[in-house]
Amino acid sequence: MKLLLAVVKRLHRPAVCCSPRRALSSCAGSGGLLAAEGTDTALVVGSSQELLHRIGSQVEVRTGFISEEEEEAFLRELELGLKKKRYQFDHWDDAIHGYRETERVRWGAECEEVLTRVRSIAFAEGSPLLGPVHVLDLDKTGYIKPHIDSVKFCGTTIAGLSLLSDSIMRLVKEDASSEWLDMLLPRRSLYILRDQARYDFTHEILKDEESVFNGQKVPRQRRIAVICRNLPG
Repeated sequence: MKLLLAVVKRLHRPAVCCSPRRALSSCAGSGGLLAAEGTDTALVVGSSQELLHRIGSQVEVRTGFISEEEEEAFLRELELGLKKKRYQFDHWDDAIHGYRETERVRWGAECEEVLTRVRSIAFAEGSPLLGPVHVLDLDKTGYIKPHIDSVKFCGTTIAGLSLLSDSIMRLVKEDASSEWLDMLLPRRSLYILRDQARYDFTHEILKDEESVFNGQKVPRQRRIAVICRNLPG
């Protein structure tokens, strides 16, 4: 099933404010080492402190959410199926460039245990979840353009694991392009978007040549996202 996305144009402004979050370094093999472990650095920067206070609780990045061994378990389960697909460079609604995608309902025990952790953290107890887990594989040259997920098929929360590479997710207010957030998504982290951050802001994954976070280059490699969603209420 293809993602049903609505592409929204936006302008971007340089980062000026940081949220008081604590970042960890990504794995050395990811090509995106940003700070030594324990260094105070923001995972979310935005256009204003007011915006960070207003929707800061609706965006979350948890570094080191999975281990190297757990990442390898996901890759073992996914690679064979993904290799049978070709990267596509013309998404049906022009929202994604350079991607392969699939959905999975059944997982091995190690991956299922991780997904259970994701669901318990990201979604309210009893929240009806979209059954298949969406897997989006971006080529090194791939990227996701600004879009808002269709409200017909997705609920108030989205949670995704980032495999293989660090990346930057950008959120821009749909009706006020001067309001924006950049989220640093280190390799093996979990990101969560909720409520206004889901429906009032476009989100995108920046291409490698644009991948700069708070003034520092974050090289983008091939990236696989493993994404869980809840159903619309």
